[in-house]
Amino acid sequence: MVFKQRLPVFAAALWWGSLTAIGFLVVPLLFANLETPTMAGRMAAKLFAAQTWVSLGCGFLLLVMSRPRDSQESPPWSPTVMMALLAGMLLALLAEFAVAPRIVGRENLALWHSVGSGMYLLQWLCAGVVLWKSSARPAPAPG
Repeated sequence: MVFKQRLPVFAAALWWGSLTAIGFLVVPLLFANLETPTMAGRMAAKLFAAQTWVSLGCGFLLLVMSRPRDSQESPPWSPTVMMALLAGMLLALLAEFAVAPRIVGRENLALWHSVGSGMYLLQWLCAGVVLWKSSARPAPAPG
């Protein structure tokens, strides 16, 4: 039982932590240390693509773990947490398949980079909500 209670916390931590590491540490270091912005941009695109699949995998696992086993059991999370989870997954998909191709194609680069950065930040916030709520300790049973 303990494993099933802790697995969502690990998945949420992996999601939020990987977004944090890639977006706020690794990619800025690429642009600071690689020879050209083009080289850094190519590597960043690959990292963000990999991050999309990490996000979707963690999100899918969280969705599966949040499903009640029978109709009598209530969902473990509030509708707000479920919306954050679904919004984060949708943002990952949109960033990968709608925004990233425009950035890679250098189509109105300033606009699409801003949109992509905003979506990444929103996804990070969604993952943070899921992590925060999934790691909250349940209230002790009366008695």
